[in-house]
Amino acid sequence: QVQLVESGGGSVQAGGSLRLSCAASGYTYSNYCMAWFRQAPGKTREGVAASVSDGSTTYADSVKGRFTISKDNAKNTSYLQMRSLKPEDTAMYYCAADVWTEEPLAPRDYMYWGQGTQVTVSS
Repeated sequence: QVQLVESGGGSVQAGGSLRLSCAASGYTYSNYCMAWFRQAPGKTREGVAASVSDGSTTYADSVKGRFTISKDNAKNTSYLQMRSLKPEDTAMYYCAADVWTEEPLAPRDYMYWGQGTQVTVSS
C-alpha cells in the first residue's frame, strides 16, 4: 500500500518562500507520477505541479516561474519549492501519486493522496 504524508506548510508574508515535502512509503513501483494540488475555501481542487514517470514536469500557469517540483528517489520524497508567494496561493496543499496519469494535473487521475498541509500567505 502507498501512504503519503505532507509537511512544510505554514504562514508567510507575500514574497516569501516555503518548501513542501511529501514523504511516500509502500511504493511497489519506482516510476510513480507525483503531483501537488491545492484547494482554497469555496473552490475546487486544482493541479499545481506534477512530475511524470518519464521525467517531465508540468505546472499550472498561475505558478510557472515561481514553483518547482522535484523528487528525491533515494528518499522516496517529492518536494514543492514555492517562491514569490502571493496571498492567492493560500490553500490546503495536497500531495498525490499514481502509477500512470493521462493528465498530470487532473485530480481524478490519482489514486493515492496525502492529508494536506496548510499554506497561508499574508500581505
